[in-house]
Amino acid sequence: MTKVYIKDFEEGLRINESLLIVNVTKGLTNAGATYLNIEFQDNTGTIDAKLWDANEENIAIAAIGSVIQVNGDVLLYRNNLQLRINKISSLAQSEYEITDYLKASPIERPVLEDEIYSFIEQIDNENLFAITNKIVRENANDYFTYPAASRIHHEFVGGLATHVLGMLKIAETLVNLYPLINKSLLYSGIVLHDFGKTTELSGPILTQYTTAGKLLGHISIMQADLLDYAKQLGIEDSEEIMLLRHLILSHHGEYEYGSPVLPLVTEAELLTFIDNMDARINMLEKAMDNIDAGEFTPRIFSLENRAFYKHKL
Repeated sequence: MTKVYIKDFEEGLRINESLLIVNVTKGLTNAGATYLNIEFQDNTGTIDAKLWDANEENIAIAAIGSVIQVNGDVLLYRNNLQLRINKISSLAQSEYEITDYLKASPIERPVLEDEIYSFIEQIDNENLFAITNKIVRENANDYFTYPAASRIHHEFVGGLATHVLGMLKIAETLVNLYPLINKSLLYSGIVLHDFGKTTELSGPILTQYTTAGKLLGHISIMQADLLDYAKQLGIEDSEEIMLLRHLILSHHGEYEYGSPVLPLVTEAELLTFIDNMDARINMLEKAMDNIDAGEFTPRIFSLENRAFYKHKL
């Protein structure tokens, strides 16, 4: 059966679709019956819904962040479409594709995987290849589904991998231009620099900071995890691991931006600028998408609170 997305809902339509719950509140009717106000989402929009006479099973199923099966009727209420729910049921994670409900990378996951693994295969230092390949392959589902942030840049399903791939492509040009750069070290640093975000953040659905994320941050999380993986491989005392830890610790570039140390090797310096460049381009892309040529964007706080002009060229 062809999936019907929220953008295609219209008055009088009866739907039987899977939808993501982004908010739930309970209420009581004058007769004392419980009802639920639910906000549903898919990757095309949102819609408010009501489930009358909600029982305990309904309340348990209707958990924020869950994708559930919904049978209901689309109504017009105060000039807005609303969903009157007839029945809801739980779904297993294997029964849906999360990208149907959330903004996702413009690059499909198989392409992200193929291209990033291709870059990893180009890491010719034995220790750097071993640890980079091990970490990504053992955590592939998180690596290729997590966002790069909860907001600001690459805040979508697959955002982490999309950010990494953009950075690798920038690095490829620089490596070919400047013989000084050690390709293995720079590629490893790029692939792993933000992997701590798979612990810092809760996941691709309704992304929030975890307790560990708030208390430790992705930089310190990743450099500790990196050392653990290095111990598993028996390479924890190698210079390559020390340098890779340095790239991770210094990749925000300045103390005030959260780096415990400043970049002190060539590849660490480059990683900082490549990271910043790819993130800023993504911020600009999002801002430009929402305006017409000849207009200015709203002020963008993360870009020094500047408003950017979308030229007509």
